[in-house]
Amino acid sequence: MVLKITKSGMAEGIAALSALDPDFARAVEVYGVPKPRSRPPGYDSLLKIIVAQQVSTASARAIQGRLNSFADPMTPEVFLSLSDDDHRTIGLSRQKGNYGRAIAEAIVDGHVSLRGVARMEDEAAIEKLVTLKGVGRWTAEIYLMFALRRPDLWPADDLGIMMGYQQLKNLPERPNRKQLWDAGEVYRPWRSVAAQMMWHIVNTGRAEKAKM
Repeated sequence: MVLKITKSGMAEGIAALSALDPDFARAVEVYGVPKPRSRPPGYDSLLKIIVAQQVSTASARAIQGRLNSFADPMTPEVFLSLSDDDHRTIGLSRQKGNYGRAIAEAIVDGHVSLRGVARMEDEAAIEKLVTLKGVGRWTAEIYLMFALRRPDLWPADDLGIMMGYQQLKNLPERPNRKQLWDAGEVYRPWRSVAAQMMWHIVNTGRAEKAKM
């Protein structure tokens, strides 16, 4: 059965993880609970996850806002109608524009059905998504976590999660991918909630430093 995080799922996951890990429970007391985040499933969300990669949060929001001026939500058909000049106006790099077109073509041609992906178990869905040009495992995992609201994703390549886990466990060094992947096993079947808590620890810490 394909599971989703319900409206009460974040609270349920936080409670379960706090019972499993005393350090996690202490972090909840210090940093509070992350606000549940979600995106509507579909091409628009997948494209915007790709757009946000390797740019600042402010730049990503600005680009996403300009995408919305052409279509909200963006559809494969509308994106395929955009010119290179439109891409430059939006602020898309040539590479990201090419990725957007390749994914749109794959959907329009029937190579990939995002509705079909939503019915797949996690690993099968990831394997299908990474066949798309520009979609790596991290992108697929983030899409499953936020657009499909899957409860047990653990993007072990994510720098923010590495940093959050280092702070959570007061480690002298940042864990590598394998170490982080192994560490995440204890958080099953709520690894998506744990991942969001790691981001929350990092972001809350940055916000507190900015106030000083």
